[in-house]
This record gives sequence, C-alpha cells and structure tokens, in this order.
Amino acid sequence: MIKDLKNLDNWNLSKKRKFFWVFTIAWVLIVYLIDGEWLYFIPFIVGDIIFWKTINYTFWKKRKKKVEKTKSWIKSWGDAILFAVIAATILRTFFIEAYTIPTPSMEKSLMVGDYLFVSKTSYGPRVPITPLSFPLVHHTLPVIGGKSYLEWLQIPYHRMSGWKIANAQSPIGVDRNDCVVFNWPAEREGRPIDKKENYVKRCVALPGDEIKIEEGILFINGEKETKYKWMKKQRRYFVKTQSGLNKEKLYLDYDIYPTDIQKLRFENVYAINTTESAIKDLKKKPYVDSVWSTGPQGDIFNNKVMNPDYFLVHNPYNWNEENYGPLTIPKQGVKVVITKDNIALYKQIINRYEGEEMGNPDNFLNIKTELEVNGSTNYTFKQNYYWLMGDNRQNSADSRFWGFVPENHIVGKALFIWMSYDKYGKGIRWNRLFNSVK
Repeated sequence: MIKDLKNLDNWNLSKKRKFFWVFTIAWVLIVYLIDGEWLYFIPFIVGDIIFWKTINYTFWKKRKKKVEKTKSWIKSWGDAILFAVIAATILRTFFIEAYTIPTPSMEKSLMVGDYLFVSKTSYGPRVPITPLSFPLVHHTLPVIGGKSYLEWLQIPYHRMSGWKIANAQSPIGVDRNDCVVFNWPAEREGRPIDKKENYVKRCVALPGDEIKIEEGILFINGEKETKYKWMKKQRRYFVKTQSGLNKEKLYLDYDIYPTDIQKLRFENVYAINTTESAIKDLKKKPYVDSVWSTGPQGDIFNNKVMNPDYFLVHNPYNWNEENYGPLTIPKQGVKVVITKDNIALYKQIINRYEGEEMGNPDNFLNIKTELEVNGSTNYTFKQNYYWLMGDNRQNSADSRFWGFVPENHIVGKALFIWMSYDKYGKGIRWNRLFNSVK
C-alpha cells in the first residue's frame, strides 16, 4: 500500500475514487467518535491536494506552463460563477453571514441601517435543517417569489462545535449580554426552523436564570442588571409642549427617528423614544413645558402588552412590559411541575418547540390530559432556552411578548458593523463603520 501511495500519478481514476471514499468513510467515523466535527473537511482538502489539484497550494513556487486547450468564454465564466457560488454558500452556512438592522429595537447599540457580519462559529455552525434550497437566499426566491427551499428533506437539529467556551448553563457558549442573531421562534408562517425570519436582540438571561422586571428595571437572579457604559439605551419619555414638535429638527439635532415620536390624544403630549442625554437637553428648550417617564393612566402604551396583537404568548398573570415575572428560564433536563395556573407559560414550548418541531405533535395533548386527570403533572425540558430583549426596551417586541428562544433557533453572534446607512437623510454613518458589536 505504501509503495502504491508513492506512485499516485500512475493510479487510474477508479482506483483513486475507491481510495478516496474508503478514506473518507473511515475519517468520518473517527471524527464522530472524538467529536471533532471541524475535521470533516480534511478529506476534501487532502483529496484535492493528492487527486484533483484544482487549488495551487504552492503558489509561491514557479510552475512549468502547461499547454492547455483554450476554454470558451461561456465555460470560463460558468466555472468561475459556479466556484464562487459554492464557496460563498459554504462560507455563509458555516462561517460568517451578513445581516441588516431593519427596526429600532436595539437603538442606540445597533441602529436602523446598520449592516452586520455575524459569526456562525462562535456558538458552532448549525447544520442546515433544510439542505435543499436555492443558494445565497433565505426563505424567498428573488424576483419571482415563492419558497426558496424544498421541505420534503429535513435534517434533525445538530450544531457543530463552536469556539466560545461552553459551560453547564450555556452548552453552546452564549454569554449574558451577547448580541445574538436567531430565527424568530413565534413566527406563524409555518416555515422550517432555519427558514424563519432572522432577528437580533441581546441575550439577558441564560437557561436556569430567574428574571424579573420592576418598573422597567431588569433583575437577573435577584441582582439588578448592570448598566454598561457602552449600552446607550433608549427609553420612552413623555414630552408636553406649548405648540407641537418639529420632527425633522429633532431628527437632525438628536437622531430621533420620526417613527420614535408619537402624538398622544392628550393636547400637545408626545411619546418619544430617545436617550437620557438627548432628553436632558430637550428639557431646556423654551417650547417644552414638562418631561416625565411614566405614561398617563390609560394611554396606549400602558396597555400595549395586554393587546393580543402584540403579546403573542398568553399572559396568565397580567404582567406587562414594565412589570414582569418572576420567571425561571427553562433548562434542558430540568423537571417542572405543570399546573392549570402556569401551563399558559409553557404551552408554546411543549406544544410547538418540543412537540410539532421535534416530530411529536401529541406532546401537549398528553400533558393536558394528565393535567385534567390529576390536577398537575411533571414535565422535563428537552432543550435549553434563552431570554432575549432589545436595548430600546420600551420600543422592542422581544421575549416579553413572544416568549423563550429555543437553542435550536440560535444562528450566531453579531461581530461588527461593516456598513451603516441612515435612510432618513444623513447618508453613510462613517463613525460606525467597522465598529465591533458590544
């Protein structure tokens, strides 16, 4: 065998193929046993070096020019495009992907018009659940519309090893305060997990953590949330003026988007989402009568969380966006007692995330039957869950409204902003280019 390996150039194509596939199967078995998934690509690299030699790995050495047949321009362009699509698809699936920020839920940490690169390797690349899909698009075909994927082949959820340090509380390495990109779990379109809409929020609580919100202040495991200097959070303020507000001037002076200003039914009273520094300066303006941060009783904001159009998960305790919990984040392997009082909190997990999406549609029906017969029942969570919120807390549809984020919906960690464009008229935000996401 060793003698044969020294004469690879003399092997015929059939012999090369047999050797390659035997080596690949043996290698995959070894990698699986040692849980070293990143080594799966080695056979293809070795195969290219030994057999196909399509990549010049010794580019610094001079090579003898070979007389080759001239390719037609169609074939040359076709080969180049095919290689680019395959390379970009592999890069996008397993390493890094570009995203954009469409809403102000993360202002001013991430702004509308920021373009991000998101690392798939931080928490480990998720193997595509729907592998048969049109390359380089998400869930909809360009131009013609329609699904960009085939649903008849779906692979069970599996995540490759990532470079973030895993621990007992967060097996994939998600840390508190990470900016996380994920597939929106509460989507009602019926798409596969990896084809749901992409969202980005800050992970404020890990599996097993207890959260509580009191008067808009977040507590994790009984401790008040640390307010980092780099988290320039916005909040909602109420401004009473003498004769109205100039939205264009507020945008030019304070970067307050027109969508962040809403006139209430009270005379000359506005709800404005902005930063503390901006509101301090606004207080000094002669046309401002008063500023406060607690909404008038009965206004639309105090009741927004109770509106079914906003609050997608049934709320059995009349919690709202400013006063919520206490609530413990579900953790894989942890058993909880389900009662008629708390089943509403876990219904979506049991029925959808660990029922329908795991191929067990009777999961919730069985729990409900046991509950009706015995009055209570035990349930053990099958995966970990996370609690994600926007930095612009009072203008963010997040876990308070649609519940927990399952681990199999996590996509990756936001790395840095490669482009930032203000669609309201200021153009490129040069000061934000290549800033890391914190």
